[in-house]
Amino acid sequence: MAAARERVVVVGGDAAGMSAASQARRLKGPAELEIVAFERGHFTSYSACGIPYWVGGLVPERDDLIARTPEEHRARDIDLRTRTEVVELDLPGSRVRARDLDTGSESWTGYDKLVLATGARPVRPRLPGIGAHGVHGIQTLDDGQRLMESLERTQGRRAVVVGAGYIGVEMAEALVGRGYEVTVLHRGEQPMATLDPDMGALVHRAMNGMGIRTVSRAEVTGILTDEEGRARAVATAAGEEYPADVVVLGIGVEPRTALARAAGLPLGSSGGILTDLSMRVLGHEDIWSGGDCVEVLDLVAGRTRHIPLGTHANKHGQVIGSGVGGGYATFPGVVGTAVSKVCELEIARTGLRERDAREAGLRFVTATITSTTTAGYYPGAAEMTVKMLAELRTGRLLGVQIVGAAGSAKRVDIAAVALTAGMTVEQMVSLDLGYAPPFSPVWDPILVAARKAVSAVRAAGS
Repeated sequence: MAAARERVVVVGGDAAGMSAASQARRLKGPAELEIVAFERGHFTSYSACGIPYWVGGLVPERDDLIARTPEEHRARDIDLRTRTEVVELDLPGSRVRARDLDTGSESWTGYDKLVLATGARPVRPRLPGIGAHGVHGIQTLDDGQRLMESLERTQGRRAVVVGAGYIGVEMAEALVGRGYEVTVLHRGEQPMATLDPDMGALVHRAMNGMGIRTVSRAEVTGILTDEEGRARAVATAAGEEYPADVVVLGIGVEPRTALARAAGLPLGSSGGILTDLSMRVLGHEDIWSGGDCVEVLDLVAGRTRHIPLGTHANKHGQVIGSGVGGGYATFPGVVGTAVSKVCELEIARTGLRERDAREAGLRFVTATITSTTTAGYYPGAAEMTVKMLAELRTGRLLGVQIVGAAGSAKRVDIAAVALTAGMTVEQMVSLDLGYAPPFSPVWDPILVAARKAVSAVRAAGS
């Protein structure tokens, strides 16, 4: 007698969810495994990271960001239901309640195994006017589509971006590329709070250089609207009003875990779902979770953090798909590597900032150097700055930040490998990195920073 076919229900149709569904399908065919996936939006398997480049015109078409359409998933025997939102988890009954967003009809679907990949949502502070027309948070491709439609309808050319993290900085550049006069309001000392303030100051200078007005220590108190309910300005606690025909929220994102919370699933300090190394939800044998809705282990700080990145989400999906498909895989954790750019300035970080190290109770030294992207005499050589954090006494590498011209950012991958391997800065000095004048000075900037960090560790211990 043939074994009964199992059903996997996937909640969320982007990177983690559809990677999990696809990997499970590779391992088990339709005769063994039924896969039902729910996605509240119109699109699946797309690059949310590419949205600013589409808005700015560097990517010509929206669909260029889509890796696999709903039709392509369905052709692989995955029952994918778009515009359908899961609104309740019934864990004792092993079923989910889903609502068709076009018709309003609801139905229950049972499962043997459940995958939660509900993603993250833009932070929307509870401020007057935050829900006005012309105010946009950018996290999904549907969000990007709504922004593009708003930009096409808007007659004015003034934009205010609230927040100066990755999303805020990238969207500011995109709007400048569309011919907007852009103001960025943020609460920090410098933009890019993912960097230490001294490194963020380099980003601030680059933003001003491309015509972006950047206002630090600005606390937004509300969105002012016109008689038609559209955003017309952003107000701050200092009594200033910044005119805006469109407002983009770049404050950050938070895990979308209301379903998990209501069902009693374990959540971490940031509200993300907690899992084991196989991405199985803690305490639940038949539930997995991955992507921007989970917390993952920070290998440097030794605790869980919410780090929403597409690179992690796709890896989570592969691990989950192996698990629900009958195999086994693990996701050991991250070191927090991310890169971005503003105009021609490349920005990268991995590991801990000074604030992170203090919060983790670590004692450390820092070393900052300025070098060139290539040999100084080679045509096109340009400046790059590297900041390195190392633990006192042990010299263990704790973090690296890089800001510089083209050819700077991907050097952070050297540091990411060193962090993952638990290397000391002294060990890093001896790394056998590639050298030729078109690619680096004879001493690569990463190695120069490591040498300086070694000296700082020794001086602090003497």
